[in-house]
Amino acid sequence: MMIRPAELAAIRAGHVDLAFRRWTAPRVKGGTRLRTAVGLLEVLSVEQVAPSALRADDARRAGSQSLADLRRALAHHQDRPVFRVTLRYAGPDPREELREQVPDAAGIAELTSWLDRLDRSSSTGPWTRETLALIDARPEVRAPELAASLGRPTAEFKRDVRKLKEKGLTESLAIGYRLSPRGQAVLDSDGVRRERAPRAPGTALPRSIGAPATRALRAEGLRTLEAVVTRDRDELAALHGVGPVALARLDEALAGAGLAWP
Repeated sequence: MMIRPAELAAIRAGHVDLAFRRWTAPRVKGGTRLRTAVGLLEVLSVEQVAPSALRADDARRAGSQSLADLRRALAHHQDRPVFRVTLRYAGPDPREELREQVPDAAGIAELTSWLDRLDRSSSTGPWTRETLALIDARPEVRAPELAASLGRPTAEFKRDVRKLKEKGLTESLAIGYRLSPRGQAVLDSDGVRRERAPRAPGTALPRSIGAPATRALRAEGLRTLEAVVTRDRDELAALHGVGPVALARLDEALAGAGLAWP
């Protein structure tokens, strides 16, 4: 279920708890938990409704300015029924906490056994350590570039990285990936000494701002939200690549982190 970043922020803040979609059939069901850029969302219920039954309160709870706006948003694909989806914010993605948990010797043994199973079941041969080492050596590099360096299709490479992410070994960034502390511990269990630049303290730039804005901010030395708020908003708005949508996403991320522009 696709949900725009502004809607996600409003759901997390508790301002929105409904979504309306035109689907040929329900694409989610009650009890489902969705992983999103703001954390977990729980689908409480899904029901088909007649467009004529929609009311102003439905529009308000869905984040629309008016019932007319909601109806306009549903004007396309009128051959499809309308579904009313009730949602709630269910907390942060547990993988975020998992990434920071450095496993003990038993935990590392369990994870390395899991990596071995992935390698054995792969039709293209062992890939897990090579992928972890590549991300470690080339953090914040676009997936197509990483995949090309391995001679692999990008979609296949991304699919495999998602498997590593499920175990908290990697973290997706606005551009590219990096190993989590958990992933570093697993990779380093091979006994090889690796030099790494220290992580910048603070909250990473949100992925939702897009690659052009991320590149523009990085070029200014701004790699965290804490660094962003040391600069004037209008100054950053003048940067090539930082458009109105990216600024709105930054506003939402700053609010969620308890930060504000000067």
